[in-house]
Amino acid sequence: MEHNHKHTTEQSVSNKSLSSNGQYYCPMLCEGDKKYDQPGDCPVCGMDLVREEKTAQSDKTQYTCPMHPEVEQDHPGSCPKCGMDLEPKEVSDDADDGEQKAYRRQLNKFWVAMIFTIPVVFIAMSDYIGISLAMIASETTWGWVEFALSTPVVFYSCREFFVRGYRSVINKSPNMWTLISLGAGAAYLFSIIALVFPDIFPDQFKSEGGAVHLYFEAATVILTLILLGQVLEARARGKTNSAIRELLNLVPPEATVIRDGEEKVIPLEHVTLNDIIKIKPGEKIPVDGEITSGKSTLDESMITGEPVPVKKTEGDEVIGGTINGTGTFQMKALKVGSDTLLSQIIDMVNKASRTKAPIQNLADKVSGYFVPVVVVIAIISFIVWTVWGPDPALVYAFTSAVTVLIIACPCALGLATPMSIMVGTGKGAKQGVLVKDARAIEEMHKVTTLVIDKTGTITQGKPALQQVQSYGDQYSDEELLKLVASLENNSEHPLAHAIISGAEAQGIKTLDVSNFDSITGKGITGTIDGRQVAIGNRRLLEQLEVKTDEQFLDEVTKRQSEGETVMFVIIDQLLAGYISVADPIKEASASAIKTLQDQGLEVIMLTGDNKNTAKAVADKLGLDGYEADLLPENKYEKVKALQQQGKKVAMAGDGINDAPALAQADVGIAMGTGTDVAIESASLTLVKGELDGIVRARKLSTDVMRNIKQNLFFAFIYNALCVPIAAGILFPFFGLLLSPMLAAAAMSLSSISVIGNSLRLR
Repeated sequence: MEHNHKHTTEQSVSNKSLSSNGQYYCPMLCEGDKKYDQPGDCPVCGMDLVREEKTAQSDKTQYTCPMHPEVEQDHPGSCPKCGMDLEPKEVSDDADDGEQKAYRRQLNKFWVAMIFTIPVVFIAMSDYIGISLAMIASETTWGWVEFALSTPVVFYSCREFFVRGYRSVINKSPNMWTLISLGAGAAYLFSIIALVFPDIFPDQFKSEGGAVHLYFEAATVILTLILLGQVLEARARGKTNSAIRELLNLVPPEATVIRDGEEKVIPLEHVTLNDIIKIKPGEKIPVDGEITSGKSTLDESMITGEPVPVKKTEGDEVIGGTINGTGTFQMKALKVGSDTLLSQIIDMVNKASRTKAPIQNLADKVSGYFVPVVVVIAIISFIVWTVWGPDPALVYAFTSAVTVLIIACPCALGLATPMSIMVGTGKGAKQGVLVKDARAIEEMHKVTTLVIDKTGTITQGKPALQQVQSYGDQYSDEELLKLVASLENNSEHPLAHAIISGAEAQGIKTLDVSNFDSITGKGITGTIDGRQVAIGNRRLLEQLEVKTDEQFLDEVTKRQSEGETVMFVIIDQLLAGYISVADPIKEASASAIKTLQDQGLEVIMLTGDNKNTAKAVADKLGLDGYEADLLPENKYEKVKALQQQGKKVAMAGDGINDAPALAQADVGIAMGTGTDVAIESASLTLVKGELDGIVRARKLSTDVMRNIKQNLFFAFIYNALCVPIAAGILFPFFGLLLSPMLAAAAMSLSSISVIGNSLRLR
């Protein structure tokens, strides 16, 4: 049996052309991160696969299930797990056309179903509205007419529902389509058997004329209502990625490049690295780059979430997708295609929308037991009605069992979390908050302690040279700066740039360096003109066993207490002096920290800088605590220690030295202006690199989690109330028994209500 199941699953997967590079995925994440190359429905849950959004299309369109993103293939089809239509993963004009075609195809099937269902209902209900059709033809004849009208609904308009239900059984993945195909299929097959072999049924199922009561109208109405729900869901789901579509629309289709002294308007995909691009007033920036001449103000709100226009001049970086103001300037293309910030934002949002928040595990666990339990309830309902129900007991028993199967569809339960995550991550992207993992959204509003780095996080990360002071009379201040700038010219540390810029401003030219080495958390060393030069903090002094005097250290301490970072210069194992730089605090840091503290967060600074400089910054910002002179492993251990105290810790940083702590924290927050390693280690990225982005991230987290809980409440309460009613619990008291047709309508509305509530996040 196991062998047969495995073979069937493999065949199903093969038919769907699963691909790790597919473009379509299931929003329910039924199979993790699997993707399809073509649209269709999820093989596990049957939901329509959704298309991944990208600025540049792959060579081949990929399709995936919206409920099972790990399901992928290179052609349209249905998900082998849930049976839903697969959807393209990338958003583009072609993708929009594809989605519109799928929607229109579904809508056309609905209208066909409606055309055939209305006369079936009219025939079945004619006696109840005072119209007798017996004078035209017999009950049996009208029964064959109902069969002829309902068959196109079953085998054309809604055939896919039964295919999905069959797959769910074959793949041992019971889902909403299992219940729908069982309920509607039972009503349809019962009616055919009753029409062909009426004599095998007891009198309870027969009318006064001797004909068995048929359920063709129940089957067609159920299927048509569910199809209507699918059409409405497809239309609503198309809006969930609207934030990303808006970002995609920021990219202009063309760019004006200057080649061989001539201006040429070329398609955006033809722009190459180092192209000089001319930007006119009001135009959108096509790619990431640097202004080479001219100046202007740019509206970067669509990327950073900040509404205030930013002044840009020669040498400043510009972001693709932002809007130029009134000035004209030329820029050099430094990042094109998928390397641009906008492409990376969209890619990150895509990945986040395909991850699961921990809260979804509850819904997944419930859904796993839900379908078998519902089938058992339907069987029990049938037995109870047969034994204790009023005449015609078997008719009541059959109706209640079918109603239970139809109304208990777990689709709303499965949609509750992923729809909110999908809309929330899109909204976050527009606010400059990039979510890498859905888990971060859930954890962010639980955070009790925020740990932040200093340089580049609290401060601007663009320090300026303040003081060069030689020690003794062996080297002048200018000679000292020349040696230091030469060595720092090989370093990528933010402080290195400040020293080099300071040297250039004084017209100092750097020298060649050999044997360069970086000592993590301490400093750098190298050989210049035969001299061993080292620059670093007090740890480096201790490691090299360099002696100092009290007067020198007092002067250094004074500089540090004013917020300056001091680096000791050691030449040939002797102290040669110090260099100090100052890194201004970002304008938004103070207000953001105050807001977070007002929300009940404890804000602690961990820095590799010295204690005096750290204290000056901590006192100025009113931090709840700080620790200085920390190595990367020290920051990691501090975060771990806070977690062991039962605190939920978020860590914000921008450097390579922050990466271990970012990975260890419950929520790692990287500054978008920082290193790639930090961004890769974090689960949230703030595009602009300002701490007020954390305030926005917490609000986003709170809004999304509230929305998810509302969705789960709607789904749980719906099933908790409706299944017993469908089983007939109200009949002994009020004489109320839900019909299968009303059950189908209620089931569709439950899913639509969850999607509609998720869209409120926009």
